[in-house]
Amino acid sequence: MKKIGIIWIGLILFVWTIAIAAEKDFEIQGKKLISQKPPFTLSLPSEFRLIHSSSRANPTENSLTRTYFLVKAGEKQLEEMLIVEIADKTNPQAGPMTTPPLRPYTEKRMYLKDKIKKGELTADYLIQLMAWNPDAPSLQPIVKKGIVIPSHWALQGEFLFVYQGEHAVSIRYSRDISAFGLKISEEGKDWERESISGNEKRTYETFQKTFMGMINFIQIKNL
Repeated sequence: MKKIGIIWIGLILFVWTIAIAAEKDFEIQGKKLISQKPPFTLSLPSEFRLIHSSSRANPTENSLTRTYFLVKAGEKQLEEMLIVEIADKTNPQAGPMTTPPLRPYTEKRMYLKDKIKKGELTADYLIQLMAWNPDAPSLQPIVKKGIVIPSHWALQGEFLFVYQGEHAVSIRYSRDISAFGLKISEEGKDWERESISGNEKRTYETFQKTFMGMINFIQIKNL
């Protein structure tokens, strides 16, 4: 029994150490997100609240992934969400980290997909319409904080880059389409890329301007 107790204490200390390190590596200061590992800063469109962070080991990929959930909520209902995932290489002998290309949920509701140069790095990004699902297992950390996730369409921008083969960073920013203050359709067909118009198009253009502003001004330090 003593050996089992020692093992559990060791596991608890390991998780606690990771959690403390994660807090030091990542912080929010007003509308600025600051990451120390890898070193980058991101200007945010709103004042987000960091409500949950976690980490998981990926032994087959020789990495540890840190996940951060940030939200902006009005009257406890989600309006904007930012999910940041940072994968850190754990085996120095392993090859450089790689990532699969970004893929939309459906091509017909993907509005933009491209690459951008940030110093010596090349990052991928896309903008699409997607559906918030409050029952999704990945979103339960938000639900458990008492924040209601409406079953609405949301515009989402994704940004992905690999830092010197040692870290992979995924940033997903989404906003409820009803939070833009315009009368809009909730029919998916009205948001299809080939036919989007009127207030739906104006809503997308506002989101695009916000998201592109975020990624154009992200500062990634090249060592």
